[in-house]
Amino acid sequence: MKFFSTRGFGPVSGAEAIVKGLADDGGLFVPESFPEITLEDLGDLAALEYPERSAYIMSKYLTDFTYEELLEYTKKAYSRFDGEAAPVIKVDDGLFLLELFHGPTLAFKDIALTVLPYLLTGSKKKTGAEKKTQILVATSGDTGKAALEGFKNVDGVEITVLYPAEGVSDMQKRQMITTDGKNVHVLGVKGNFDDAQTAVKKIFSDPEMKKKFSDLGYDLSSANSINFGRLVPQIAYYFSSYCDLVNAEEIELGQQVNFVVPSGNFGNILAGYYAKRMGLPVQHLIVASNCNDVLTDFFSTGKYDAKRPFHKTISPSMDILVSSNLERLVYEILDRDPKKVAGLMKDLKDFGLYVVDEDTLYDKAPEFLGYSCSEAETKETIDNFYDDYSYLLDPHTAVGVTAFFKYMNEVYDDTTATVVVSTASPYKFPQSVLDASCHIKEDDAIKAAKRLARLTSTEIPEAIASLNDKPVLHNLVVDKSEIAEKVLAFVGGKE
Repeated sequence: MKFFSTRGFGPVSGAEAIVKGLADDGGLFVPESFPEITLEDLGDLAALEYPERSAYIMSKYLTDFTYEELLEYTKKAYSRFDGEAAPVIKVDDGLFLLELFHGPTLAFKDIALTVLPYLLTGSKKKTGAEKKTQILVATSGDTGKAALEGFKNVDGVEITVLYPAEGVSDMQKRQMITTDGKNVHVLGVKGNFDDAQTAVKKIFSDPEMKKKFSDLGYDLSSANSINFGRLVPQIAYYFSSYCDLVNAEEIELGQQVNFVVPSGNFGNILAGYYAKRMGLPVQHLIVASNCNDVLTDFFSTGKYDAKRPFHKTISPSMDILVSSNLERLVYEILDRDPKKVAGLMKDLKDFGLYVVDEDTLYDKAPEFLGYSCSEAETKETIDNFYDDYSYLLDPHTAVGVTAFFKYMNEVYDDTTATVVVSTASPYKFPQSVLDASCHIKEDDAIKAAKRLARLTSTEIPEAIASLNDKPVLHNLVVDKSEIAEKVLAFVGGKE
């Protein structure tokens, strides 16, 4: 399997795509084709455990790795999880939650970021890359801690995480700034996630900056979902959840399902789209957004307009106006025409918007539907869901559940089994969840977590409970114009 940039660069191998992270032309690597998974293959997958399912799906794309190599990676990665990596929970007839928050940092990013260090190390060996790797990560909240935890103390790697200083939850911030490890760096950025992500992309596309890192003995790579090595492990849990529904006799093999995915940077739901293109029986992929509803508007009109007010919400990991992974979908919608894609991305950079023909969008991506919700609706869903099902939703999953109910109100006769992708533990956002479910306001995150546990008879995960005793190790906050030089100072030993 070869990989090409959405803007024309390539081909490269899977290992090369992982090492590079972002293509030299600024595009994102995509596979030359979608491997086929038949219903017979699905039946075989249903008999396997999650690490085997994951390794099998990844082996279809990363053909320069053996299945045995990938299985070794997934077994090591998912042994760090508390119980199953991706269990499916039945909530009601036809409604299921895919819980992806049982990893070390309690967010769905762990599914990929516990595997990526093995993929990167293996890819460097396969490509003969001799320099150390500087990983740059922009985070809207959860990716940062998951990447830090995955890569800390990995030989030959330095990792720097950039987060919006005032744009993540208290618990997300505390998780990041208390991370130990000889090779980890954390920078708060004065601005929002889009500012941090733009800074990372600018460094990747600047030949002069890349030379400066190279002179210090480092190649650049990414742990964001722009890296295909982040995306490919996520494809597996769509197949796995389907297999679990078959095994539970909730659906028959071959029957279609819907997935509802809380969406920010579009990587999570894009993995679901790739699964569908491979043959997974999917009827709808429902894009759930908070009031930063640029994706909802895109799937309604074909117009992607990032020139709009930026809202800070209780679902901060979705507070994004420039969804990088949408470029991969646009590439497919435009019949894999890199010149057209490059033109649209230039429009986005220069004018803050681009337009895809509405008829073409509906013809090429009919499975996508978009719904958004307000802060009040998100809180109401958390409250009602706890009252109805005694289940605590985090604010991002609550956006997904709200989108599901909006869809059902429009298409009331759809009996298709629907899986809402649950992206984080409610204890990563204890103040918001306590306020919504128990109508109690508490500013201190640790105190809020304790009250939430007591009032709902749930347990605080150890990864959260232990934070109170950990010292702050990273307290730098910089202007976005200072990011590149600060990262250089890290690897140059000046910080």
